Amino acid sequence: MRYRDLGKTGIKASVIALGTHQFSGEWGIQFSAADVDQIMGRAGELGINVVDTAECYGDHSVEAMIGEAIHSRRDKWIVATKFGHISHGSFKKTDAWSPADVLKQLDTSLSALRSDYVDIYQFHSGGNAVFDNDALWEVLNRQVMLGKIRHLGISLSGELTIKGDIHQLKQAIHYGVGVVQVVYNRLSREAEVDILPFCKENRLGVFGRIPLSRGFLSGKYVPGVIFPKGDIRSTTALDFNEKRLREVDVIRRTEVPENMNMAQWALSWCLAQPALTGVIVGCKNISQLETNAAVGVNEL
Repeated sequence: MRYRDLGKTGIKASVIALGTHQFSGEWGIQFSAADVDQIMGRAGELGINVVDTAECYGDHSVEAMIGEAIHSRRDKWIVATKFGHISHGSFKKTDAWSPADVLKQLDTSLSALRSDYVDIYQFHSGGNAVFDNDALWEVLNRQVMLGKIRHLGISLSGELTIKGDIHQLKQAIHYGVGVVQVVYNRLSREAEVDILPFCKENRLGVFGRIPLSRGFLSGKYVPGVIFPKGDIRSTTALDFNEKRLREVDVIRRTEVPENMNMAQWALSWCLAQPALTGVIVGCKNISQLETNAAVGVNEL
């Protein structure tokens, strides 16, 4: 596994980070604690040392499965989680951005993770109005001083990425943020214009999220596919999905080398971006995990 500096944090992060949204059940497959334990164990064997989760992946339930899986080897993992939302079931979330709410979320996350600290604590895809809150960031930096948080981060919303809005990045320097997540993949390249150059110039650690474009770049789906109810992609308009599938079909025929796994090609494409530390990619099983991790071992 290859590792890169995560900005100025001093962390050496694996270029493949394990995403865990799938563990919430919002992708059409239910995961047990035993499933997560097996995947986390294999990820560690493959050299992956970053796991990314969130407070609203099942109302801290995914954090709890991760905490159970890694508590005996906590020091081997860089654990990134998020704040700002409360889950009320699949696809149902409400915002909770006040300092008091966020402190409560942090304590609940730490309890679920069975840890007294989180390595990266991330503002979770909120707008500028809730981001620009000095009181919130004062409270968060206090938690850094207390050792509950090692580093602060932001996960930019997809909407801000599309707009190329770098307001939060500019403020991030002032608030002590050192790690950024941004939507970046072959189908969504808007971050290349302003966001990624700013991150590189200011030595921010950057993880590309949704590198397989919610599975569209996995090579598994062809035009005409309809995602089943219970899969997060079924909540997107059919015409949007079909447009994406047709675009992917063109990329498959014109850009992906013959006989090459498309998912591996798509991850490698992202990792060629010099501003990125790594990519956050989920999996549904051990086989997918191993396919993804292979990209981190070899330049494809």
